[in-house]
Formats: sequence, C-alpha cells, structure tokens
Amino acid sequence: MSNPQPDPNTFITIPTHSRRRTQLSGFPVAKPIPLAISIAVGLIVCFAIPKPSEVSKQAWRLFAIFLTTIAGLILGPLPVGAWAFVCLTITVITRTLKFKDAFAAFTNEVIWLIVVSFFFSRGFVKTGLGDRMAMYFVRWLGKSTLGLAYGLAICEAIISPAMPSTTARAGGIFLPIINSLAIAAESRPKDGSARKLGAYLIQSQFQSSSSSSALFLTAAAQNMLCIKLADSLGVKIKSPWVSWFKASCLPAVASLMLTPFIVYKIFPPEIKHTADAPVLAKNKLEEMGPVKRDEWIMLGTMLVTVSLWIAGESLDMSSVIAAMLGLSVLLILGVLTWDDCLSEKSAWDTLAWFAVLIGMASQLTTLGVVPWLSKCVASFLKSLSVGWPVELLILQSVYFFIHYMFAGQTAHVGALYSAFLSMHLTAKVPKTLSALALAFNTNLFGALTHYSSGQAAVYYGAGYVKLPDVFKLGILMAIINITIWGVIGTPWWKILGLY
Repeated sequence: MSNPQPDPNTFITIPTHSRRRTQLSGFPVAKPIPLAISIAVGLIVCFAIPKPSEVSKQAWRLFAIFLTTIAGLILGPLPVGAWAFVCLTITVITRTLKFKDAFAAFTNEVIWLIVVSFFFSRGFVKTGLGDRMAMYFVRWLGKSTLGLAYGLAICEAIISPAMPSTTARAGGIFLPIINSLAIAAESRPKDGSARKLGAYLIQSQFQSSSSSSALFLTAAAQNMLCIKLADSLGVKIKSPWVSWFKASCLPAVASLMLTPFIVYKIFPPEIKHTADAPVLAKNKLEEMGPVKRDEWIMLGTMLVTVSLWIAGESLDMSSVIAAMLGLSVLLILGVLTWDDCLSEKSAWDTLAWFAVLIGMASQLTTLGVVPWLSKCVASFLKSLSVGWPVELLILQSVYFFIHYMFAGQTAHVGALYSAFLSMHLTAKVPKTLSALALAFNTNLFGALTHYSSGQAAVYYGAGYVKLPDVFKLGILMAIINITIWGVIGTPWWKILGLY
C-alpha cells in the first residue's frame, strides 16, 4: 500500500531529532566519549602544555576551561546551554573567576537584544505575517522556477532585519513554502523526483540566506555578537546599524541577485516553468483572508523598531531599548503573550550560552591570553614580509575555512572571533574593516555544509538534497561568494573610508 501524499497546501512540521544519550539505570546522562574528549582537551592544555611566561596561571587555567567549553560545543556531550553552564560552574569552583566576573556578561545589552529578537521572530510566525509576505512574492514572481527562487530570496532579505533568527526564517516560513510548492509540482524528497524542483529551491534559498543574513546588522544573531566582541577589543563602530548596512549593501545585494541564477546554472531544476505556483499562492492567500489586526500591529511595530535602530544614536536610544519598547507594545496589545516568550526555549538557551562565551572571551582578553596569541600569529605573519592586505587575506581565509570544524556560526564566533580580530589589529589591518570583514564571513560560511548553521540543518533535514551535493555546492558557492564580496566590496569599502 502506498503512503498517502501530504496536502500541498498544508505547511509541514519540521522534525527535530533529539540527540541520543547514554542511559544509566534508567536516567539520561552525558554522552561519555564526547564528555571524555572535551575534558581531556582542557586537562592537557592546563597540565601537559607548558604555560607561556607571558601568561598568568589564572589566565592559562581559564584558557584551558575555555577550550573545554568549545570542544563540548562542537562534540555535544550535553545540550549547548547545559554544557556552557557546567563549564561556567567550573570557573567559579576552581576560583578561576569570581562569581560576579563569571556572570557579568548576563547583563550584556547585545545578548538581551538577541533574546528579544527571538521573540519578534515568534511574532512573525504566530501572526502569519511572514507566510503572507512570502506568498505575495510567489504570486508576483513565481511563473518560472528562477522567478520563484528570486521571489523567495528577496522576501527573506526584506523580513530579515526584523526576524534575526535564520533558523526560524528557514524552518518557520521558507521550508514549509518550498515543500508545498515542490509537492504541488510532484517533486518529493528521497524518491527520485527531488531534482524536479525541490532540490533547486532548497539550495537557492539556503545559499541566498547567507547574503540576507549579512545585509543587516539585525538579520542574524551572530552579527550583533560580533559587534559586541569587537567593541570589547576597542573597535567601536559608530552608528552600528547604519555603518553595517553601508558596508554590506552593495556586495550583499550583488551576491543576493546572482546566487539564484548561479545555482540555477550549476544545479539546474528539471522543471523550468511553475505556472501553478502563483495559483497555489493565490489560494493560500485567499485561505488566509484579509490582513488581520495582529499582522498590522506586528508590521507597524517592526517598522517603528527598525526605524529606532537606524536613528538610535541621534535619539540617544540604544538598540536593546528600542527592541524592548517594541516587545512591550506587542505584549500590551496581545500579539504576543508572556507564555509565548517563556516557551521560546531557543531564546533562553541563547541567553545562557552566549553569555558564557562572551564572558569567557572578555576575561581572556582582560587577562592577556588573546593578546598573547595575537602577537604569536602576528610575529609569524611579519616573518613572511608581506603587507597588511595579504595578511588580511590569509587571516580571513583561515577564519572562513576552519568553519568545517564547527557545527554552527555562533559557536565559531564565540571561539575565534576575538582571537582573529586581535590578530588583524596586531598586523595593522584597519580596525573597522577587520571587524566587519570577519562578521560578513561569519554569515557567508553558514552555507558551507549541512551542519554549518541552524538553517543548514533545517534545509538538509528536508531530504531534497544529497549530502555529496551539499558539500560540492557549499564549497563552490563559498568561493563564488568570497569572490563577489572581494571584487565588489574592496573598492566600495575604500570609497566608504574603511581603509
């Protein structure tokens, strides 16, 4: 008996596969092998590797705990937030950090801006505003497969500054829409028909999301984390939202406009015309009915909030206060409830482990570990007798491709952003250029593999694209995007005075 096919007009629920844990006497415990490796990393650094004379015992011990934390984030002996809390506890128990220093980052404004942004993302999904906007673009541009891809990519770029969770955009809006469109065209995962339509739309949207995330400061959580870490190293970017957009707009838009076409050529769909897509979108919009009260409130609130982010410095209002104001409006008017906020587990989880990583990274800088590492690398680069442009290229390339070792963008930022930025500064690379280039690359390597970001896992989990194709397209599009950003960004950044 054949399995019933899903209704093409019904949005799918994305399955989440919880990690298996070893069971001991009926109770779940940490996975033993990843736990042992993570702890071993810290012990080896702390006791087996000689401490450099330039670094204090306290700093070296914190460095060892930090490496244990990063190893655990990569290997996953426990959920990310739980592992970060365990490692934070170790810093206090061993008296490596005082309690107030260990928890100081929990009051960080950028972290709370990220948390509030997760709540905004929930509002877009709950009200259906994100779905409605996407369906309008499908209706307008969806007569051909390429037009359909452009419609979805442009829609994500438009909503990205108000919905900074790339995973939420992928899983809550775009994958369900792509799945519905693909099934309507008889393109289904894992049955030989994926290449008809679904595989192309998945890869086009996945690769385009890197440029969408890099376009605005508030388009991805890791962007705000990068700016905060840069600030802690003395790289203060004036009017961060505006400065970010000025620097990113030209290369990001160029990359965004080229990506669907390039993917169309190197990973072509079998179906070139999608006359049924606008009909599907029209039916879905009719089913949704007219724009509802909560959608209008959500749209108006986000427009005001984004405006305050842009004009924040002239109004003497920080980004987090503007976000808090917007969230308060949504709560007062009932668009979101406090239960909605409490149930947004990813927001609270992010609060915990972002704070731990930022706190440790800041203390490593204060205690002298990051400056020491930077001087070591800078000395090596100096021995090569090359100018700062070549040093910039070397450091950026290493930072980019080392992402093959990381399962997620924020873990990469927490582990390496401060260290690499410090290396740039020691090598006399212009400050603002260094900070922004690293941050832009943090978005671009999000489409490198099936584990490189939250949206990567979501799109790969849909089953339309085979793993070898993910890696082939990932490295190819990475090289293409780096080239686009380098060729277009370099003269543009010089015009802006970044170097």
